[in-house]
Amino acid sequence: MKNRITPGKSSRNENVITTFGHARLVRLADGATELRGGRPADHTIAKEWISLFMHEAVLRPVKS
Repeated sequence: MKNRITPGKSSRNENVITTFGHARLVRLADGATELRGGRPADHTIAKEWISLFMHEAVLRPVKS
């Protein structure tokens, strides 16, 4: 996991909250949270972290 002091921004007003391996936890402009990229192991670690430190977040499925 790599915490960001200042959230990174992408072209669609998204804030990268943190990364887990190659997976990125992203907060969208509408307040939704998505977990993008990474391997299944990265997703498992991210979901555990979310359950402990960001339990109010509900992950939105990523559109293909």
